[in-house]
Amino acid sequence: MSQSFLSVIGRFAIRRKWLITGVWAAAFVLCAPFAPRIASALQAGGFSSDSMQSVQAANILQTKLHTSFTNVQIFFTSAQYKATDTQFILQAEAAIQPLTTWNQTTSVISFTTDPRQISTNGHSAYDTVYLNINADISANILPALRAKIVHQPNIQISIGGGPVFYNDIQKVSEDDLRRAELLTFPIALLALLLVFRSVAAAVVPALIGGCSVVVSLALIYFIALHTTVSIFALNITTLFGLGLGVDYSLFMVSRFREELSHGKTVDEAILTTINTAGRAVSVSALAVSIGLLGLLLFNFNVLRSIGAGGAFVVVISLTAALTLLPAILSIVGTRINAFPVRIPFWGKPQAANSAKLSRLSGESKFWRRLSLLVMRRPWQFFIPVIVLLLLLGAPFLQVKLGAPDASILPNSVPSRAAFNLLTQQFNAAETNPIIIAVQTQKGDMLTPQNLTYLETLVTRLQQDPSVARVDSLLTLDPRFTFTQLEYLYTSSAGAQDPYLSQAMKNLVSGNTTVVSVISKYGMISSQSEALVQDIRATNFQGLHIEVTGATAGVVDYVNTLYSQFPLAILLIALTTYIVLALLFKSVILPLKALAMNTLSILSAYGALVFIFQEGHFSSLLQFSALGFVEASAPIVIFCALFGLSMDYEVFLLTRVREEYLKSGDNTQSVAAGMERSGAIITSAATIVIIVSGGFVSANMIIVKALGVGMALAVFMDATLVRGLLAPAAMQLLGDWNWYWPFRQKQAKEAIKEAK
Repeated sequence: MSQSFLSVIGRFAIRRKWLITGVWAAAFVLCAPFAPRIASALQAGGFSSDSMQSVQAANILQTKLHTSFTNVQIFFTSAQYKATDTQFILQAEAAIQPLTTWNQTTSVISFTTDPRQISTNGHSAYDTVYLNINADISANILPALRAKIVHQPNIQISIGGGPVFYNDIQKVSEDDLRRAELLTFPIALLALLLVFRSVAAAVVPALIGGCSVVVSLALIYFIALHTTVSIFALNITTLFGLGLGVDYSLFMVSRFREELSHGKTVDEAILTTINTAGRAVSVSALAVSIGLLGLLLFNFNVLRSIGAGGAFVVVISLTAALTLLPAILSIVGTRINAFPVRIPFWGKPQAANSAKLSRLSGESKFWRRLSLLVMRRPWQFFIPVIVLLLLLGAPFLQVKLGAPDASILPNSVPSRAAFNLLTQQFNAAETNPIIIAVQTQKGDMLTPQNLTYLETLVTRLQQDPSVARVDSLLTLDPRFTFTQLEYLYTSSAGAQDPYLSQAMKNLVSGNTTVVSVISKYGMISSQSEALVQDIRATNFQGLHIEVTGATAGVVDYVNTLYSQFPLAILLIALTTYIVLALLFKSVILPLKALAMNTLSILSAYGALVFIFQEGHFSSLLQFSALGFVEASAPIVIFCALFGLSMDYEVFLLTRVREEYLKSGDNTQSVAAGMERSGAIITSAATIVIIVSGGFVSANMIIVKALGVGMALAVFMDATLVRGLLAPAAMQLLGDWNWYWPFRQKQAKEAIKEAK
């Protein structure tokens, strides 16, 4: 934003301070009842896309064979009976009898007809209930489903599957957010007291941050009532709303106090603040929004929701910083330093009329001395810091990406307990088959020629060393030869046999049939993923195949995300470069900023693998290692941190450029910029680290990983990158930092006009 436009906003805020404050107060009061309801309007899904082959294959089977992919597993466990005992079977049948006639149920596969649904110890079994509802909204019918289950005296009943998983995600997300708010808000307020050593100055940023979050959550709630918004937008909205709302106010209040200490009137201090810190805040908000809006480029609702929700709250935070904050400062005036706080061993609180700048809102000799030390020996700092950041990011070279399942949830919730039971006492490969939608290129499936093509496909699959079993029309009973089955399917004899008749009804329709492949390995094992890729890469004569199932879904999820990621990186980097180039009138500084941001993000990437994939510090952070990194986490961290790290770069370089325009001395400008902004940047980063750290307490591993990754990256950015790498790089570049070819052109044109 231009200074003239910001001046208009500043003057309006001064003149209409009570009106602006009243409007925001009314907005807060109106929004406060709706903000806590936001989770009820959000959806837990969003991890699939219509462009994925696994989704397309599932749609084919749903359309042609009326196959339902939304299901729940009803688990029965008894210490007294085995699953083959009559009493166990009778009680299990009685328990789910109401579900068999429910209008939401399409079919039930009982353990009595499929012995593979009995546990290895024989004391547990499950029935699979298929539902005629979309998976993403299936959690809505879970209360009705649970109410229909009849509890039995001698068996324990539990429920697992997609609907339970989505329902647990919503509950855990709400609990995580509530816990994070209770942890972070008091600690953030304490940090503000340490920064400003004044209750009045500390409360103002907290009010702005809190107001931004409440208004944002309420508005997103109303948006979610009319469109699908992912539950994962909830945490990112709170993180950015509280973190940036407080950060922006922190920078502006610090500048306001600095201007007052220079002897300016309240109105003059507000106008200077909004034209300097306010301009930096505006560019920062633009940079953060660019990064978050990059998530809109992905074909997944979960990422689009996070991007749109995050960008939305950034705009609200910026609006509050440019309107409500100046209005409050105009009302408070010189009382901004009221109620000084004496902190033991921290020095005396600063007086409101002190001629010296405060330790954190103005001059900081430590940061000046540090920057000068670094700039005297730039290579001795530049190379070790880069090597250290690269080493921290090195574990990411071993990353294994995966899709979220119940393992991201704590063991205490129903879907995770059912998941543990399934993986520990049952053959997990049986419950997650690779499913192939097979369509003929000519004619119906049940013709001699097409059955021959199908037989070739099944035989090749059975010969694969990774395949344990193939279930299809041609493998219903090993006692039948292909010739016998061909005769039965192509004549009326098959229709007269009840078993074959039911199989044909379930497995074939027109030119379409389904083939299930049971891998010898786990759902997300590299062997199972390679098997999916091999099946897709093989050309089967006369047939068109598309692969779905859990393993195929993981493969498609990861591949789709990372086929779109390079475009997002390019657009975010290019747009950010243009914005920073225009702001700083420099070709080089934006390139330096992009490079250093990348190094900060790499350290977060390394932590994701080191901690959450490999399991280091799992006891301290209270989670079980996933063995993989959730595929969207690096993307969300990149888009969120790219703008957030640029936040501190903008504030630092804004002050450096102010000094450079006065003196033209690169070294002294960097030292002065660090002196006046180094400590406040560290304080702002501390607030974001505190807010991000609050999400480390989350029970959902995805949210915990985002909290850890963002807190670590911001810490590295505010210390090693801004404190050491930035001054070293700027010293090495010298006056090239400020190279702007258009400035020379403008100067030549001005001389020509003067002549």
